[in-house]
Amino acid sequence: MNNNKFKFHIKKGDTVKVLSGNDKGTTGEVLKVDRKKYRATVEGVNMITKHKKPTSEDTEGGRVEQEGTIHISNLMLVDPKTEEATKIGRKVENGKLVRYSKKTGEIID
Repeated sequence: MNNNKFKFHIKKGDTVKVLSGNDKGTTGEVLKVDRKKYRATVEGVNMITKHKKPTSEDTEGGRVEQEGTIHISNLMLVDPKTEEATKIGRKVENGKLVRYSKKTGEIID
């Protein structure tokens, strides 16, 4: 599993729905994808509390709430047209490999 030659069904900027876990059913935008660990950071999902020490720039420090990562298998792409979760497929169009919604057949960006 170490050679990441395959493509993920989601990428940065996509709107996704969480399929399992404490945040099941919530939607958010993908902020970052970690290809080595198969995890993604989704806006407003899996919030964690991080303790920060005071520094010369930030003299306060304290507890900061931020998004944690979630495994990619627990995310499903939301179709921009219907606003529903959908599986994706890939097809070649004009010599380029594009993603499309299996529910509606529409091309996704």
